[in-house]
Parts: sequence; C-alpha cells; structure tokens
Amino acid sequence: MTEAAVHVEGQAAQHVLHSYVHGAVASGAAHAEGQQHPIKLYLVVWGWLFVLSTCSYLVDYFGIHGHLRWSLILLFMVLKAGLIVAVFMHMAWERLALAYAILLPPVLVLVFVGIMVFESDYTHLLRVMFFAPAS
Repeated sequence: MTEAAVHVEGQAAQHVLHSYVHGAVASGAAHAEGQQHPIKLYLVVWGWLFVLSTCSYLVDYFGIHGHLRWSLILLFMVLKAGLIVAVFMHMAWERLALAYAILLPPVLVLVFVGIMVFESDYTHLLRVMFFAPAS
C-alpha cells in the first residue's frame, strides 16, 4: 500500500471512531439526563423517613409493650427499608426482572424463617405433650 492509501484509511478510521465516540457521548448525555430525578422526590422521601423514624421512637416513648411494640417497630422498619430501596437504590425505575432478582430472595428467606417458627412451635407442643414429666 502506498503512503497516501494508508493516510486515507487512517482518516476514515479516525472519522468512524470520532462519529462513534460522539454518538456515545450524546447518548450518554441523553441517558444521564433521562436518569435525573427532581430534588423534591428526595426531599419528600427524607421527610417520610423522618416521620417513620419518629413514629418508631414514639413507640418506646409511649411505653408500648409486647407483640404490638415489636409489630409496630418491624412495620416502620420495613416501610423505611422499602423507601430506601425504591428511591435511593433506584429500584423503582429498574426493570421488573432485576427487581425480582434482588428483592425475591430476601422475601423467600423471610417466608422460610416463618415456616421454621411455626414448625418450632409445633415441635415444642409435641415435646410438652409427650415428654413432659408426669405430675
């Protein structure tokens, strides 16, 4: 190949690369612009997190005891975690398949823990009924 042909091919490759980079930058800018969320959304979520945390502290302040106390604390905890995952981890804007891949395993773990809790009560009941010392 002559030096002129190599120069022309080099310019053509440079032009293609420049077009590709320019297109990638333009689409990246459009992608970044499409991912921008208004600051109001984050402020509202922070407000709700503050309200839910206040409610959680008020459970202790008012001296609620027993199962109601733990139910309320767990409810507020799950609501706060849901807000954080949905907004700050951007799960609300992800594809459903990705959301299921991330959120479904912990939910299944909780289901299996619940099954084990019920099974342990059943086992405890059988031990008390059949192996308790006779009075």
